Amino acid sequence: MKFNKNVNLLLSGQTLANIGDILYIVSVISSIYKHTGSAAMSSIVPFTITTSMFISSLLTPMLIGRMDLKCLLVGSQIGKTMMLAILAFFLISLLNEQTVFIIFPIISVIALLDGCANPIRYSILPYYVKKEDLLQANGVIEAVTQTVQMGMWFAGSLLLISIGEEKLVWIVFGLFSISSYLLARLSQVEQVPTTNSMNWHQISEGWKTLSRMLVLKAMTWIDIFDTLASSVWIAAILYVYVEEVLQQSEQWWGYLNGSFFAGLIAGSIFCVRNSTFVEKHVRLFIVLGSIGSFAATFLFSLTNIPLLILGLSASMGLFGQFKNIPQNTIIQLSVSKETLPKVYSAFGAIETGIFGVSSLLMGILAEYAGVRSAFLLSAFLLAVVCIIVVKNQHKFVLGDMKKGEEG
Repeated sequence: MKFNKNVNLLLSGQTLANIGDILYIVSVISSIYKHTGSAAMSSIVPFTITTSMFISSLLTPMLIGRMDLKCLLVGSQIGKTMMLAILAFFLISLLNEQTVFIIFPIISVIALLDGCANPIRYSILPYYVKKEDLLQANGVIEAVTQTVQMGMWFAGSLLLISIGEEKLVWIVFGLFSISSYLLARLSQVEQVPTTNSMNWHQISEGWKTLSRMLVLKAMTWIDIFDTLASSVWIAAILYVYVEEVLQQSEQWWGYLNGSFFAGLIAGSIFCVRNSTFVEKHVRLFIVLGSIGSFAATFLFSLTNIPLLILGLSASMGLFGQFKNIPQNTIIQLSVSKETLPKVYSAFGAIETGIFGVSSLLMGILAEYAGVRSAFLLSAFLLAVVCIIVVKNQHKFVLGDMKKGEEG
């Protein structure tokens, strides 16, 4: 499928921004560890990012009511670019063991801006894509995003070794600058700001929509248990799994991540190439994806055969996309374009808030009850997702679902 100019600009701009995000995190974590020698200090980076993005998800609806979506998207990317320039200056000129704390406020501001942009990225797409092409467009964006995720952590490590943190941050600055330029060329969306004031109503509107619409209420519960289950896949737990269960070398941590992302990409490509078939059987794919994810995770928790583990890891990515892409498309078609950013902001707050807490709890469980127990708990949570999906599958249809879906 050939997309229009706006979709190509959005996809290109966001891809460059995603590449920059990964390289910037690699640079910052490495720089902090080099100057402090503290793994604990380095671990504050993801905590700072998650906390800031959670706060941003809560507050973004107030801006959405006052500003145009394109302006918010471009403004957040330009803001990130400016903060990267400040970060590069500190890394080159001022950073040492005593001043390393200066980095964290900068990281926090970048994450706040990122948290503002995330719901807009999904919400602005229906303005540029016909309804019948939306699932395919979501699939393409997911495929590109997961390919970037799979490749850039490895490439980032190589670049870090080759050129160092300071130069790598300036490369990110360049990527962010080009991204800002591409996003600025997007056509203005036909959206009229709904208010000139910032108030509680702006924050609560997305949450009220989630609780009022039956299909979104079901999606919320699915998202909650999915996020709880996914927290088992943090690097710290996977590292222990490779060491204690598989009894393999560190490189298997990379193999597991690679196979998982390969499954994600395969699922995205399938949905893109067979978008008409997926649209006709959207309920089937959400049910199949949920059951497949549960089964693969459950088997993953029980076996220690390395090759089988790789296959199960890829299966989790594959089935996850079978569920996530149709689910995301249903959300986009469930509410008006004006309300959609606030709905995605609410989902973002749920995901970041729950993931931050559950990652800590999963780590404690793996430490004191064994790493297998963490994956068994994840499988149990995905079984709950299956129950919710099967009970609510009659609500999962593509089209205008605003009528008759409140309760």
